[in-house]
Amino acid sequence: MSIRTTPRLRIWDLPTRLFHWLLALCTTALIVTAQIGGNAMEWHLRLGHAVLALLLFRIIWGFSGGYWSRFTTFIPSPARLVRYLQGQGTPADNAGHNPLGALSVIAMLLILGMQVGTGLVSDDEIAFAGSLVRYVSGDTIAWASVWHKGWGQWLVYAILGLHIVALVFYRIVKRKPLVAAMLHGDKLNQPQDLPPSRDGWAAVLPAFFFAAACAVMAYWVWTRATF
Repeated sequence: MSIRTTPRLRIWDLPTRLFHWLLALCTTALIVTAQIGGNAMEWHLRLGHAVLALLLFRIIWGFSGGYWSRFTTFIPSPARLVRYLQGQGTPADNAGHNPLGALSVIAMLLILGMQVGTGLVSDDEIAFAGSLVRYVSGDTIAWASVWHKGWGQWLVYAILGLHIVALVFYRIVKRKPLVAAMLHGDKLNQPQDLPPSRDGWAAVLPAFFFAAACAVMAYWVWTRATF
């Protein structure tokens, strides 16, 4: 018995797609400025606050965004993860983030969040000091600085490398263009009983206000370095 499919199903709403590409751009720029050092660290600081705003937005959007962008939809339960690993996944497991992909997304958000957090209280005693160093102890500053330039940096490289390998694997081996779906938002030939993500003005307007609030919060954190 064949399953009736729809030609295109909206999976990723516009705010989720914009978040994804802005985060990729800012993270890449953060890596580049960190390697350059010197005067580029001023941009490193600015980009860190931009990523802070993006991560705050993604947390909010994880509860109020499109169906497939919500944490309750894609974070797998242990039973769902085991079922997927046993090759018994459902169509819904592959529509948005599959269970393994969901875990990698959560890992990436946590690692980037940790890197931003430690950056805010780091001090290299030369040309860079995080916005919140005045509010923490010297021991905390020392630990955060070591983590930010050591394990934290390597974890970012590792999770980004894993992400790229997974994209290449799905494109070449499984013939699933995940990058294209994150560009236009749709996946092809999905079962008709799967719900589409809310998009259009119904998604853009609340996302705009959430993003503005997160930008204000990140800017407020930035001003702690000067007030």
